[in-house]
Amino acid sequence: MAHVLVIEDDPAIRSALVRSLTDRGHAVTSSRAGLDGLQLALGTQPDVVLLDLGLPDLDGHSLLSMLRAVRTTPVIVVTARDDDPSVVRALDAGADDYVVKPFTMNQLEARMRAVLRRVGDDGAPATLEVGELVLDPASRSATLRGTALDLSRREFDLLVYLAQHVGEVVSKRDVLADVWNQPYGGGERTVDVHLSWLRRKLGESAAHPVYLHSVRGVGVRLAPPSAPDPAG
Repeated sequence: MAHVLVIEDDPAIRSALVRSLTDRGHAVTSSRAGLDGLQLALGTQPDVVLLDLGLPDLDGHSLLSMLRAVRTTPVIVVTARDDDPSVVRALDAGADDYVVKPFTMNQLEARMRAVLRRVGDDGAPATLEVGELVLDPASRSATLRGTALDLSRREFDLLVYLAQHVGEVVSKRDVLADVWNQPYGGGERTVDVHLSWLRRKLGESAAHPVYLHSVRGVGVRLAPPSAPDPAG
């Protein structure tokens, strides 16, 4: 079972989460405020953090950015905010998943298992090479023609995922499910935005692709520059 840190200002919701998670065998620490929650995250080193965005002392997005600066602990945002800008902002700030209230405990625990599986694999991942693009998942570093790429956490995860499926056309639905942990879709614009950012950092564009090839109505394909584009 996991050690879960719950950062939630609503006492009824916080109490219900703590009780339900404890009943399911998890060790649970909780806080009603952001700064106290950050201290607990640093001091107790939880396996996963459940973070509400509406905190009394600190905006949840700011807390997430602060936590991401010092820890790679999986974070699941648990909030009533279901508008697209809030979802995109939280995911871009480093959230591993996003659950909108109300939710069932079975759903929440399934999301927890998913993010914990992603960080619990044994052994160091192998270096991935696609043409002159080199990705090292262990050190989370990326280089192109020997020059380091300045990638955000989500950009790097997306690029690694595509490199793991090099030569394959991957649908945006698959990307959302496997990179963003959103198996039910609903955020393809977020994928488009991150692909656009990646293209810019790789020195290419959708109109003049080098590594990232869009296949209209299907998805995206990462391939070495010498490989033919099946969409062409």
